Amino acid sequence: MAETVGSLIDKLTIVELRRWHTEHAMLNPKASVDVRHDAALRLRVVDEQRVDLEAELDALWSAICAGTTLPKVYRQLKLYNDPALRSASR
Repeated sequence: MAETVGSLIDKLTIVELRRWHTEHAMLNPKASVDVRHDAALRLRVVDEQRVDLEAELDALWSAICAGTTLPKVYRQLKLYNDPALRSASR
């Protein structure tokens, strides 16, 4: 799996925000029928994305808990924090 728990949660957060705004547009009585219809179609796609991400997060978390996968930690290796590397990159 290329994803991490944090990246999946981040994607889920974005999907939830997208879902909230799409549902708001769909239920807005001031919006045209076309806009509300398009929002309803988009909501199906957003809901499918949410289900997929939830399943992937669940599978990853289960694998971590079972010990079959180790969570990967990505350290930030910034060039400007190391004076030797900073001077060598000039």
